[in-house]
Amino acid sequence: MNQVDQMDRSSESSNTRAIVVDEIIPHSQAKVWEAITRHDYLDRWLMKNDFEPVVGHRFTFQAQPMGDWDGVVHCEVLQCDAPNILSYSWVGGSATNPGVGSVLDSTLTITLTPVEGGTRFRLVHDGFRSPENDAGFTAMSSGWGGIINRIEALLAESP
Repeated sequence: MNQVDQMDRSSESSNTRAIVVDEIIPHSQAKVWEAITRHDYLDRWLMKNDFEPVVGHRFTFQAQPMGDWDGVVHCEVLQCDAPNILSYSWVGGSATNPGVGSVLDSTLTITLTPVEGGTRFRLVHDGFRSPENDAGFTAMSSGWGGIINRIEALLAESP
């Protein structure tokens, strides 16, 4: 069973929330790192992309277009400490879209820690402003919750 938590934080100007996925994947840290940093693997469990695991590299994901949004998620690698932590910005959406597909300026951080039986996979997608990102937060919570199964299936197929 996948664990997906939601963190609420208040600031002076707005409330922000984060989606947190925290799960043990029964594969080595090196294999899980490969799954999250090879663009061809990311294609399979997440979205089409031109990712490279290099700090400062700008890349895009291609999501389903919604309303006035073309579906392009603009990203930049913020931290890449193999095989422990990967962090990148995640910006997409359109100002004219209400709900899902509205502007989202956020950060995604994946931390991998070796544990008995595999690797602890902790994903934090932070920066969902409330109320403007509430619909996206709800939709992406269930989406991120399903990634462990897709990553595990990919790793079961790979040598």
